[in-house]
Amino acid sequence: MAQTASKNTADTRPRLLLMDGHSLAYRAFFALPAENFTTATGQPTNAIYGFASMLANTLRDESPTHFAVAFDVSRKTWRSEEFPEYKANRSKTPDEFKGQVELIGELLDAMRAQRFAVDGFEADDVIATLATQAEAEGFDVLIVTGDRDSFQLVTDHVTVLYPTKGVSELTRFTPEKIQEKYGLSPSQYPDFAALRGDPSDNLPGIPGVGEKTAAKWINQFGSFDRLVERADEVKGKAGQNFRDHLESVRLNRRLTEMVRDVELSRTVADLARQPYDRTAVALVLDTLEIRNPSLRERLLAVDPGSAQEAAPPPAAGVELEASVLAAGELAPWLAEHGTGPLGIATVDSWALGTGNVAEVALAAAGGAAAWFDPSGIDEADERAWAAWISDPDRPKVVHNAKGAMRVFPEHGWSVAGVTMDTALAAYLVKPGRRSFALDALSIEYLGRELAPASA
Repeated sequence: MAQTASKNTADTRPRLLLMDGHSLAYRAFFALPAENFTTATGQPTNAIYGFASMLANTLRDESPTHFAVAFDVSRKTWRSEEFPEYKANRSKTPDEFKGQVELIGELLDAMRAQRFAVDGFEADDVIATLATQAEAEGFDVLIVTGDRDSFQLVTDHVTVLYPTKGVSELTRFTPEKIQEKYGLSPSQYPDFAALRGDPSDNLPGIPGVGEKTAAKWINQFGSFDRLVERADEVKGKAGQNFRDHLESVRLNRRLTEMVRDVELSRTVADLARQPYDRTAVALVLDTLEIRNPSLRERLLAVDPGSAQEAAPPPAAGVELEASVLAAGELAPWLAEHGTGPLGIATVDSWALGTGNVAEVALAAAGGAAAWFDPSGIDEADERAWAAWISDPDRPKVVHNAKGAMRVFPEHGWSVAGVTMDTALAAYLVKPGRRSFALDALSIEYLGRELAPASA
C-alpha cells in the first residue's frame, strides 16, 4: 500500500522545465550553418531555429506543467567582479549570433513563456534559485543546459538534460548517472570542478591534475574543505602542485558554486504554462521566414491551449471560396470574376523573392479565390490570362508588383492596370518591420495563415 501511495504521489507532482537560453542558443548557432538559415533580408536564424526545435521536442517529450527560460544579461557578473579574468578567454560573439537571442525572446513571449534575466547574475544562478524553490515546493525539475556546473543541482527530483550531440540529443543526468560518469555525488561535483578547472570559463586547473586525480582526492578526503585542511597529506608532485595553487583552486570553488537565492520578480507558481498567442507565434515564424512545416507542427502541438481558444477570430470579410484550376478552367474563371479588381500573388513573391511564377494566386473582391500553375494551363487559358493581365482597364492589386513586372514578361505576359502593391503599402504603414512577406501580413492584419495549395 505504501508503495502505491508513493507512486501516485510521484505521478501527480507538478513538473518544472527550466532552460538556459544563452547556452542552448549558442549550441544551436554552431550546430546549424548560418548560410542555410537566413532570411531574404540577411537575418541569420540558425540559433533561433535550433533553439525552437529543441524547445518543441523537450516540451513534447517531458510534458511540463511549468516552464521558464533564463538568459545571461552580460558577461559582467559577481563572478567577473571577483575574478576579472573570468571567461576573458572567450572569443567575441559572432556577428551572425547577435540579435538572435532577442528574437528567441519574441518567440517565447508569443508562446506566453516566462523568461528571466537578472543583472549581476548568470542564467545558471537564476536556474539554481528556481530549481531549489521548486523542489522545496514539491516539484520535479528538469534543467536543459550545456553547462556542466549544473550537475551540482541534481537530486532525486532535479534532473539535468545535457546536450550531447548538437541540439538533437539530450542525456539525462540523475544522481546515478553522475556517480557512474564521475564516481561522485552531485553535491561533490563543484569540489571536483574546482580541482579540475574549467578552460571554457578561464578557471585554471592544477598542473598534472586531471579528472581522475581530482575525483580520487574528493573521494579520499570526502570534500574539498577536508582536502584543503589536510593538504599536507597529499603525496607526490601532484600534491605539491595542489599546495602551490591552493588560492586559485579556492577561488575556483567559490566561482563554481551556483547562487540559489537570487532575488526574482516571479515565483515558481507564476511559471505555470499558458496557452499560446498562436497568431503571434505564426507571425514570428513567418517574419523570420521559418516555414518548415514539421517545426511549426511540433511547436503548435505542444500548445497548452486549444487552437480554438488561443487563436483570435479571423477578420471579417475574408471568407474565400478557393479552388485549384486545372487546364481549361482559368479562362472561364477570369470571364466570371475578372471584370472587377483582382488580387495577384506568386508563391515566391510572398517572401519578396525572385518572383518565381510556379504558382499564381488570384482573389476576387466577391470572395472567390483560385490557384493555377502556368505550366498546367491550356492555350485558351494562356490567351485569356495574357489578355487580362495586360489590360489596363482591368484593375489589379499585386503583392510585390516590381517582382511580377520583372518576371511576367519572361513568360510573354505584359502587366498593366496595377492599382496597388500590398508589399509597398505595408512598407508605408510600418517601414521598420522586418518582413513584408504576404503570409506574415495576412496573419498580422487578417488573423489568417496562408499556405501554398500544393503544401
